[in-house]
Amino acid sequence: MNPVPEPAPDPLAFTVEAPAETSGQRIDSFLAETIAGLSRSRLKALILDGRVTRDGRTLASPAELVRPGAIYSVDRPPVVAARPMAQAIPFDILYEDDDLIVLDKPAGLVVHPAPGNEDGTLVNALLAHCGDSLPGIGGERRPGIVHRLDKDTSGVMVVAKSEMALAALSATFAARDLDRFYLALCWGTPHPVEAEIEGAIGRDPRDRKRMAVVRSGGKPALTRYRRLRAWHGDPLNPSAMGGVALLECRLATGRTHQIRVHLADRGHPIVGDPVYLRRIPGAARTVPEPQRGMLLDFPRQALHAARLGFAHPRSGKPLSFESEPPPDMAQLLTFLDCNPDVVG
Repeated sequence: MNPVPEPAPDPLAFTVEAPAETSGQRIDSFLAETIAGLSRSRLKALILDGRVTRDGRTLASPAELVRPGAIYSVDRPPVVAARPMAQAIPFDILYEDDDLIVLDKPAGLVVHPAPGNEDGTLVNALLAHCGDSLPGIGGERRPGIVHRLDKDTSGVMVVAKSEMALAALSATFAARDLDRFYLALCWGTPHPVEAEIEGAIGRDPRDRKRMAVVRSGGKPALTRYRRLRAWHGDPLNPSAMGGVALLECRLATGRTHQIRVHLADRGHPIVGDPVYLRRIPGAARTVPEPQRGMLLDFPRQALHAARLGFAHPRSGKPLSFESEPPPDMAQLLTFLDCNPDVVG
C-alpha cells in the first residue's frame, strides 16, 4: 500500500491508492488497517460526516467496497478543546425555569462550537448565563443542546438545563411530538398550495459541504409546506415558476438543512441561501426592481423558526412560543407587500 506523495503532508489528511489485493474489502476496514491511530468506528464516523473521498467524490457509505487503483482521501477535523469557555453574549430569553430555557436565536449565531467556530457560540453564551448548572448536561461540547438551528437561521429554540429535561425533550423531538413550523421565503410559486416534499437526504457526492436529495445512502426525509403568500408569479398556473413566495414549513423528519435541500431540489431555493442558491434563479426575471435587487442581495437564507410548542418535561403542561421574523427578513416581507403586484 503506497501512499500517493503530496507536496506538503498534513497530519490531519491522508491519501492512499488502493492495491489490487484489497478488492472486495469494506472501505472502513481497509482504511482502518492503513491509517495508524484511526479505528474502524472512527473511520465510519468520518465517512458519514462526508470527510472521505474516492477519486475526489465523497463516499456515502462505510460499507462500500474498495475499488483497486482508486485514490482515497481522509480529511480529519483538527482536535479542539474539550470544554467551551463561558462568554457573555446576549440573547433573547422567551421562557426559563430550572429545567429549560426557550430562546429566540438571532441569525448569525452558531449553536455549538465546531471546527471553524470555536467560540462566540450559543453554548458559550449559555455557559455564561447558567453558570455551574449547565456543564455536563448532555456532554461538554454541546451542553443542554436538544436540537439546533443553522447559523443563519433565526427563531425559537429550547435548551435543557437538567438531565431529566434533556432526556425528555430529546425523546419529544425524536418522536416529532411537537407543534413547530418555519417561515421560508423562496423563489418561484410552489404548486399546489399545500403539499409534501419527500426525498432521502445525504451528502452531496460532488461537494461534501452540501447536502442533497440522493438515490442511495441517504436518510428518509419529509417536509410539509403551505403557501401563505406569493408575489409577482401566477399562483394558479403550475407551469409558471416565476415570482417569490412565503411558505409555512413543517418537518416530519429532522435532517441537516432539510427545508433548504428539499425546496432547492424542487426548483424553489430559499432567498439568500449561500449554499443551495448558487446562481440567479429564473424566477427573478419576473420580479421588478427594486424588489428583485433586495431579494438577490439578501445576505442569508430567509428561513425563520417561527413557532415551537411542546409539553413541559416535568409538569407535562403544554408550552407554546412564537417569534416574529427578525428585522432584516421582516423588512423584506414588508417591502414585497408594499408593491401592488401581490398575487395570492
